Amino acid sequence: MNITKTLDAKGLACPMPIVKTKKAMDSISSGEVLEVLVTDKGAINDIPAWATAGGHTIIQQKTEADVLYFYIQKAT
Repeated sequence: MNITKTLDAKGLACPMPIVKTKKAMDSISSGEVLEVLVTDKGAINDIPAWATAGGHTIIQQKTEADVLYFYIQKAT
């Protein structure tokens, strides 16, 4: 997987991870991948719901040491 951009949203509380994710997604091209790192547990539901609503695809989601990683491919 080729990651185009990484967004470090660790330590931010809702709704800031979504706000920052949207801004980062606006800065990449269709088909590119954004890596998002968050620690807010609400993001487990919020980011996939936001991505789906925008037509984006969650390629992978994982948790390592209390950090949630999302890999989101921008809609074409």
